[in-house]
Amino acid sequence: MRKNRLWLISVTVLLAAALLFAFAMTGHGFFAALLALTAGVIAYFHFVRRRGWRIAAAVLLALGLVAFGVIEAPIVADARTDAPEDTEYIIVLGAGLNGDVPSLSLTNRLTAALEWLEEHPDCTAIVTGGQGPGENMTEAEAMGIWLEARGIAPERIIREPEATSTWENLDNSFELIRARGGEPDGNCAIVTSEYHLCRAKLMARDMGVSAYGVAGRTNMPTLMVNYFIREAFALTYYRVFGV
Repeated sequence: MRKNRLWLISVTVLLAAALLFAFAMTGHGFFAALLALTAGVIAYFHFVRRRGWRIAAAVLLALGLVAFGVIEAPIVADARTDAPEDTEYIIVLGAGLNGDVPSLSLTNRLTAALEWLEEHPDCTAIVTGGQGPGENMTEAEAMGIWLEARGIAPERIIREPEATSTWENLDNSFELIRARGGEPDGNCAIVTSEYHLCRAKLMARDMGVSAYGVAGRTNMPTLMVNYFIREAFALTYYRVFGV
């Protein structure tokens, strides 16, 4: 009897958690979907008794997991800081504001940028991001203010306030480096969330620039899982459609 109820308890808890993360926790949509999918799989194997259907579902599930693993592997591999000590420029990618306050993701990126700039006093930061809906200023301006308030000299910060996408973040920043007489290829590092580094570096390569990475750590575990799942879809979309 206890075993027969275990599946129902598991499904109920998973669905309740999925609803909680979907509607009460900001930015957890993919994590909620994972919980709901897990509940669905448990329910399927409980109710479906035909051996053929169970085998077919198991095969499809295994193939899906393998495909996801193949896509996710380079994302995980690139989710680290690999910039050399003599990197001349870091490019800090925007990630949204709440009015004029950096979002949690942007704060994580700015924290990584601040630590790098403090440890590498000869490095210059390019902060890049335009003004989106619900934002009182450009992301570049807010990032500059945040870094200056924590002791980074204004002359070490270059603002790029026009970009509205990761592609534009990078393209505009590379042009700023060239305008200063520099060369971005092999001489700059992208500062972004750890899960985003793979796609950002791939975009840079598609622009002919070999860029390093500085990882901004997502400090909420469930949110990090959510974003790693989401990034698999974003990376697939970019590889297929190039945008």
